[in-house]
Amino acid sequence: MDLPKVTGSRAQLLPFRSCIANGFTVVAAPLPLPALHATHAGIWLAAGGEVREASRGEAIGRLAETPHIILNAPLVGQRLGYADVSGLDLLELFAFVHPARFAVPTVSGLARACGVDPPTVESNAACTLVRIAESLLNRIADPEWAEREGAWSANASLARLGWTWAALVGQRLARPERGERMLCSRLPQWEEQGDRPQPRTISIPAADAEAKLRDLTGTGSEPREGQRAMAGEAAAIFSRRRAAGEPNLLLAEAGTGIGKTLAYLAPASLWAERAQGTVWVSTFTKALQRQLDAEGRRLFPDTATRNRKIVIRKGRENYLCLLNLEDAMQGAFAGRSAILAHLVGRWAAYSKDGDMVGGDLPGWLPSLFRRAGAAALTDRRGECVYAGCPHYRKCFIERAERAGREADLVIANHALVMVNAARGRPDSPSRIVFDEGHHLFDAADSTFSAALTGQEAIELRRWIVGPEGKSRGRRRGLAARLLDVCSYDEAGSQALEAAVEAARALPSDGWLARLADGDPFGPVEALLAEVRGMVYARAKAQEAGYGLETELAEPDGNLVTTAASALESLEGLAKPLAALSRRLEAVLEDAPDWLDGQARARVEGAISGLAWRRETLAAWIALLGRVGGTTDPDFVDWLAIERIEGREYDVGLHRHWLDPTRPLARTVLAPAQGVLVTSATLRGSDGWDGAEARTGALHLPGPIGHFEAPSPFDYGQQAEVLIVTDIGRNDVGALAGAYARLIEAAEGGTLGLFTAIQRLRGVHARIADRLARAGLPLLAQHVDPIDTGTLVDIFRDDPHASLLGTDALRDGVDVPGDSLRLVVMERVPWPRPTVLHAARRLANGGSSYDDRVVRARLAQAFGRLIRRQGDRGLFVLLSSALPSRLLSAFPPEVMVSRVPLDVALARVRAKLFGAAGVEAAENVS
Repeated sequence: MDLPKVTGSRAQLLPFRSCIANGFTVVAAPLPLPALHATHAGIWLAAGGEVREASRGEAIGRLAETPHIILNAPLVGQRLGYADVSGLDLLELFAFVHPARFAVPTVSGLARACGVDPPTVESNAACTLVRIAESLLNRIADPEWAEREGAWSANASLARLGWTWAALVGQRLARPERGERMLCSRLPQWEEQGDRPQPRTISIPAADAEAKLRDLTGTGSEPREGQRAMAGEAAAIFSRRRAAGEPNLLLAEAGTGIGKTLAYLAPASLWAERAQGTVWVSTFTKALQRQLDAEGRRLFPDTATRNRKIVIRKGRENYLCLLNLEDAMQGAFAGRSAILAHLVGRWAAYSKDGDMVGGDLPGWLPSLFRRAGAAALTDRRGECVYAGCPHYRKCFIERAERAGREADLVIANHALVMVNAARGRPDSPSRIVFDEGHHLFDAADSTFSAALTGQEAIELRRWIVGPEGKSRGRRRGLAARLLDVCSYDEAGSQALEAAVEAARALPSDGWLARLADGDPFGPVEALLAEVRGMVYARAKAQEAGYGLETELAEPDGNLVTTAASALESLEGLAKPLAALSRRLEAVLEDAPDWLDGQARARVEGAISGLAWRRETLAAWIALLGRVGGTTDPDFVDWLAIERIEGREYDVGLHRHWLDPTRPLARTVLAPAQGVLVTSATLRGSDGWDGAEARTGALHLPGPIGHFEAPSPFDYGQQAEVLIVTDIGRNDVGALAGAYARLIEAAEGGTLGLFTAIQRLRGVHARIADRLARAGLPLLAQHVDPIDTGTLVDIFRDDPHASLLGTDALRDGVDVPGDSLRLVVMERVPWPRPTVLHAARRLANGGSSYDDRVVRARLAQAFGRLIRRQGDRGLFVLLSSALPSRLLSAFPPEVMVSRVPLDVALARVRAKLFGAAGVEAAENVS
């Protein structure tokens, strides 16, 4: 294939050069291709050995006529204001050459990953892009290239799809002498094993836990008394519980810097080894999961042993489905989605565990394709055919589940632990450590809620009926998944047919348009139409452009009537699903001749899936039974229209527990033998009583252990809180100016937290160019086409970068050192006045409940600032409306000052840069 040609008056070929790497010499011509680098600071073109700035119009024209080397096409397109940018994206090439390998997706980050000198100024970045491309392409010719297997076949497929790098890769990639193995033939196969015996009944003495901790930290490490004490206290949860329903429960508040991770891993690993059991460590954020996985190197330095002893578990929807990938690579996907599928196939062959969300798949890869097709490569619809899948023995999901049964430590998340317990899964844990325990309330609130909405109902229809009309993709319905099984059982076949027919009464494609047109189809759509009308009639703040809601109180007669019809329809679906479940259970009990191992696995999987959907239906039926009836004091019910910037995307009824820790205590905590709940902010402002209420401990009959270890940091010396008093509440221009000046004073390293996406975007639009020209990159959630995890990676990598975000960045972001030295909040984080919040506020003390919520949010935000010894920084709130009663959210030794913006700027300089900083701030003023 011919190389793409460079057009334009300055296009020329550069001389050949030699590259020596790993003991071999590659002689290759520098790429005869131009490069384009675009930031908020400007646009640079490199071609013919020269670099120059260009206007947006010229850059767009050049990209349209000649393929350019670029980095992150969607981001470049956003910078240029031209969404359809295409070219030779270096991130795609890196994902091909080094699948399952981490790299920060910036010019500097990719340069370091490729052994290229990073640019020192923005104007050199375009030339660096060319050198990165040369390095990656030269790597392909390296005989020691570790990821060679499968590359030739993948590139041949990508070439047929028009991948822009295919010609250049193909010139350097020799055809293998023998045909390459297909992906699934290269993946390891899991082996079936018998059930693991019950763990032995043992106790872990506190002295043994402390000794194990010393082994993990090393003899030369600085002793931390709080960490040692916590390890000894945590050992108590592994003793035999006193009575059924009374787990050994310890609530532990361990301040930032205590080292609580190793404090609980020490006794947990000892118990797992001696008792031959499994301890589940549950987190709320993916960042802590990665941190725990890294700490595993201390426990098991050998990689093979570590991979066997420590397993990360997530929900099924996080893992690559090999059957979906096979379909995508064989024609189910087209265009850019097909290219993504083949790059994911490259990754799958080298992935540690097939985790597409927070695992070793680069978070930036799906965003390069605007996430087209990425979700369809996982089993988000619950359509797994289990043993009926030809890749069942290679399945990442099945491998993770089986590995978890034999592991010493399973690192999971709160949602998975709660779902497994609620569904009575056999691998539900008996010893649990809940880290980030202050999020247990929120996780339980989500897990044990119910929502009868159009989106949820259509998903249930698709799960049962399968693809309809012009639907593409695999999407096998229940009938397709069970057809061969039910063909041996007449009663099961009849139940299946009845379920499919009843499911056709659920909402189908186009339901939202029919609601808007006043032409609903079927009883559930008719109900949703009435819900929509009632919300618009009663809800406030319609001009806000976001979600609308109203209480499910005093419903109109039409809503009551349509709810009764919808309830009857749902009951008509629940009955055949229950009959089908009973028939499948009978098949397992009778074990006919045709029921081999694979068929049994398929039946068991179907029973599990049916149980999940039947629970959902039962919750919907209970919710509809409430319409027009007596209020249940344990629940909060409301009607809502979900909108994004004024565009409706869902309508429905919602039900949440008033206190979601009640089902948490009943289904998760009470059945366990031992539970540790820990966090740096577990107690909050209302002490242990509040901690017991928010974690569900209040609803358990047995005694509850408490442990507290304050942070070892000297917050009085390391941090300061400033409340700026002269920024108008609704003055976005003044707010943007304050953010810009603060970021300039701190020379980057700023985390900006917003309570509204609209204000975040407004501030970013006003200051991004200004800061970029000063060498201070500004990243932003909900603006940059990059996932949140990658934004944090870029922020952490560049001490001059700053990051704007919302709630997701207020907790769980660990950025130690100079990369984060200033936290700025634009408003007091009062809770949104939703129906659910209003009910909980009324039941929990009124305004004092609001105060507790705000204190917790302020404490979490402040906690991002000081992560390690030696860190220093400031917390700035750009609102004078913070009541003094809420200042207890901050450590008592921290100085809190109410100052105008100019004084705040001087304080930032002084704290971060000393006397020189004060002088610089005065000069700027």
